[in-house]
Parts: sequence; C-alpha cells; structure tokens
Amino acid sequence: MGKDKSLVIKSGSGTFVTDVQELRRRARAHIEQGAVTEGYRADVDTVLRALNEALATEIVCVLRYKRHYYMAAGIHATGVAEEFLEHATAEQRHADQIAERITQLGGEPDLNPGNLVGRSHSEYVEGKGLIEMIREDLVAERIVIESYSEIVRFLGNDDPSTRRLMEEIHANDLRTLLESLGKDEHEKAEHKH
Repeated sequence: MGKDKSLVIKSGSGTFVTDVQELRRRARAHIEQGAVTEGYRADVDTVLRALNEALATEIVCVLRYKRHYYMAAGIHATGVAEEFLEHATAEQRHADQIAERITQLGGEPDLNPGNLVGRSHSEYVEGKGLIEMIREDLVAERIVIESYSEIVRFLGNDDPSTRRLMEEIHANDLRTLLESLGKDEHEKAEHKH
C-alpha cells in the first residue's frame, strides 16, 4: 500500500473526504496552543469568566451540601444526610471538571475563598431543619440550571467542548432536581395519608 493522503468514507448520505496528512500537520503545529486553536471561535476571556463563575457556584454548592450533611437531624435524617453527601460529592466532581477545562483553555481556576461568594450564581443559605435545607438546595439547583443554560446558549458552536461539559453538568443537575422534586411530591402524598 502506498501513502494515501486522504481518508475517503462513502455511505448512503454521501462521501466524506479528509486530508489525513493535513490533519496531522495542523495537530502538531498547534499542540502548544492547547484547546484554543485557530478554529476556536469563542471569546476566551468571556468563557474563562463564565467558567470561573460556574466553578465558584459548584464550590458554594459543595459547601452548602456538606453543611446540610452534618446538620441533618430528625427521624428521616440518616437517608437525607446521605443524599446531601452524594450531592456534595457530585458537585465536587463538577467543580473539578470545570477547573480542568479552565486550565485547558489557558486560564487559572480562581479558588480564592474570598472571591467565591461574589462569583457564585447560587447563594450559601444554611437553612434550619431538613425541609428548609432541602428547599434551599432545590432553589440553588434551579439557579444553576438556568445559569448553565445561558452559558450553553452563549457557547453555541463557538466552543463545543466546553458546551458539552456544561450540558453534561446541566443534565446531571436537572436529573437531581427532578429526582428531588419527585421525592418531595412522594413525601407530601405520604403526609396526607
């Protein structure tokens, strides 16, 4: 076999041709640029600012869930406390993913505790008792869903990797919210009986 410069794939919907040598050349030429290559169309500074806000939001959520985990008390506390801990762990994973993406884009994750509350989209509300804690967590999840939806819309096709990351986190938070709302409705029905 000779050196074929092109990759040709034929399917029912047409032919896809790419110059493999050119792809390799571009990949090697731009490896030092990391994620921000010539094809990157988003405003990097704006994306980094949005990601640092999302990072602060996730960290504030971790701290709120951790507090709720330790403060949960009452007859249903054990199950609810474990739920708080699971959410804290998930939010920490999201924070780590966002921080990693910030560094991939050439930025620096802002983990300064003094800056977190000012950049976070959700608030750190402690809540008194399980019901109030759950309510505050649900409010925070809704805020996160709305703000991350805005970030996803802003990114559009200009930064598909960051958009996918935010969509994945958004989907996890939406699933969490729906599960929590479902539990609330189930608990209300039980109290009526």
